[in-house]
Amino acid sequence: MRGKFFLFIIILGIIFGGIGYYYYKNNMYSKDVLKLEILGPDTAELGEDIEYVVKYKNNGGFVLEEPKLIFEYPQYSVVENDKPQRQEIPLEDIYPGAENALSFKGKLLGKENESKVAKAWLSYRPKNLKARYESATTLTAIIKPVPLTFEFDLPSKVESGKEFHFRLNYFSNANYPLSNLRVFVDYPSDFEFISSTPKSLEKTEWGLGLLNRTDGGRIEIVGKVSGEPAEEKIFKAKLGIWQDGEYILLKEAVRGLEIMQPSIFISWQINGSPRYITNVGDYLHYEIFFKNTGEKPLENLFLVAKLDDSLLDFSTIQPGNGKFQESSKTLIWDHTMNQDLRFLDSMDEGKVDFWIKVKDQLSSNNPVIKTKISLSQVNEEIETKVNAKLALSQKGYFSQGPFVNSGSLPPTVGQSTSYTIFWQIQNFYNDVKNVKVKATLPSQVRLSGELFPKDAKFAFDQVSREIVWDVGDLVGESAGSTTGKEIFFQVVLTPDPNQRGQAAQLVSEAKIIGQDSWTEAPLETKAPEITTSLPDDVAVSGKDIVQ
Repeated sequence: MRGKFFLFIIILGIIFGGIGYYYYKNNMYSKDVLKLEILGPDTAELGEDIEYVVKYKNNGGFVLEEPKLIFEYPQYSVVENDKPQRQEIPLEDIYPGAENALSFKGKLLGKENESKVAKAWLSYRPKNLKARYESATTLTAIIKPVPLTFEFDLPSKVESGKEFHFRLNYFSNANYPLSNLRVFVDYPSDFEFISSTPKSLEKTEWGLGLLNRTDGGRIEIVGKVSGEPAEEKIFKAKLGIWQDGEYILLKEAVRGLEIMQPSIFISWQINGSPRYITNVGDYLHYEIFFKNTGEKPLENLFLVAKLDDSLLDFSTIQPGNGKFQESSKTLIWDHTMNQDLRFLDSMDEGKVDFWIKVKDQLSSNNPVIKTKISLSQVNEEIETKVNAKLALSQKGYFSQGPFVNSGSLPPTVGQSTSYTIFWQIQNFYNDVKNVKVKATLPSQVRLSGELFPKDAKFAFDQVSREIVWDVGDLVGESAGSTTGKEIFFQVVLTPDPNQRGQAAQLVSEAKIIGQDSWTEAPLETKAPEITTSLPDDVAVSGKDIVQ
């Protein structure tokens, strides 16, 4: 009996479940029954009054309870009556077949051709259902060409480093008054801001205040830009509005200019060369040439040469027809001193010159003499590198040095006498590479084989009779340094009859060579020959003449 009861309950469950499923299947709610749309313009002018109409209709058989509409204006809109850009509006229940519409008014802000999207959502709960549903829709409007003029008034070409003026012109033909306007300018590299009218904020920002229809104005900027001839420099500017702490871009302007060849061309020579490399203690003859490459004459010019006060000896300056100012270490020429500066016709050339000496000792490594030339806002800098100073000392001894010398003093024809030769080298200011010391031995002199230090790279060619000390690379020392490298080697003299009655040569004139790593110039310094007179060994005095 109990089994029959449970079977009856199961059968009833199946029957009523089937009925419930059939009822649910045929009455399931679809959110598509609510039609939601935004009606409005697909294009709009800047600041134009526009109206969005949000329409909704219940096309289903259920009452839509607790409906709530959310409307969001496009970004940066100006909303009527200062209402928020996102508005939530509770609605009355929407019965089947009912429809309604709400209006939202405002103005659009943005740059031309920008897309502005309005959005709407309507959420609700179908009657007898607990779940809430939501329908959404959008409408896009395109900003028409903005009725704002915003353009650069910029020269197409300017001289490098020469002051010039340019303007930003603005004009509004928009129906809507524009307030809180700001202009930002992005300068090219190597631009130097000098001044502006009106005054700027941080040299790049200007406030324009309120701009009504047909209002306009200009921003005038004064500056300099540097660059190579034919180089292009790009200027950019933005016009926009500050709203709720955000910058709304309305208009952009971009314009380029080209660096032109200056109307004055400056060139120079030092000691007759445009790329002169000098040595410590040298006299420098500066010749500065200037040419009018423009189409109009130039008058009453002013030329300034600022000299390097660390490397030059100003007690030796000869300013020519210029005037030297000791306090600023500056040479000046004006139209009263030089006829070419008074009047320089198109394509004519003028010149000034002066003399000055490089110091005998310098305090820096890799020295370069910098001379700054300025003429009619054209600026040039002359750089003159200074070579390293290679020093070579060659001495001879009989009674001194690391070796024991022997033989007759004074030297005698047909008999052998040994001597010590000493080389010492020093290098100042710049590193020098591939340094070698060279000399030759006369036919009456040979090497004994004694050498100190023994690991020195020392060689002798029997055919040319050249001796070579391969030193390698040398680091530049500071002036006054006592460090250096040295070598001793022993030679043996056997005089022949032709040398009787005179001092005999032991080693020829020696020279040191190398390449300056800073100036890349070849270097060479010489030291006098060594004879049996040996001036550096007092013990040999009077014993130098071959017997």
